[in-house]
Amino acid sequence: MAKRLIRHPATQGALAWLVALYLRLVWATTRWTLVGEEHARACADRPMILAFWHERLPLAALGWRLLARRVPQQGGRRAQVLISRHRDGRLIAAAVRPFGIDVVHASSSKGGATGLRALARILAGGGVAVITPDGPRGPARSAAPGVAQLAALAGVPVLPCAVASSRMRLARSWDRMRFPLPFGRGVAVMGAPVAVARDDAAAAIPAIAAALDAACARADAMVGA
Repeated sequence: MAKRLIRHPATQGALAWLVALYLRLVWATTRWTLVGEEHARACADRPMILAFWHERLPLAALGWRLLARRVPQQGGRRAQVLISRHRDGRLIAAAVRPFGIDVVHASSSKGGATGLRALARILAGGGVAVITPDGPRGPARSAAPGVAQLAALAGVPVLPCAVASSRMRLARSWDRMRFPLPFGRGVAVMGAPVAVARDDAAAAIPAIAAALDAACARADAMVGA
């Protein structure tokens, strides 16, 4: 009975509203700093791939809002993030929509190729694609080939990103997902773009993973996490 209630569209809608409301509270009560703004400005009027580790997904919406406000995007474009088709993915989609993020529903285990093609079309139109290379099931901080394949297909470099808060709670999930708390100091880090060769995407995967780790380390250090 409880499972059916949680799965009901009305319940899912209410939960999404509560999550969005909570994220707005975190946004409004956090002192934000953007690091690597020059990398964002160089891509403000061209296709952009933003990569986060899955553990930072709850913070990614706040990072994108900060980026879009500090570095206005051409045409007020919104970010497009690859999320699982699972009901949790649909809930996340509804929760992050007010933060300028739309969702491409797919995953690495089902429909991943379709999702990557959809993101490639978005990039071809000058859009912003957001991807978690280790999602949705991990292993944590182990980049799957999809992010490099997307970059090679679109001819667009990968911008490694991380967001951290001085007030976070870690979940007991496989990736120890970070959940931000209100009234903290927040840092969004954008690393230097990682180029991906069209004819050798796999060679860029270690560099992408290392750049993501470095962005996380820098963001965590700046907030004392």
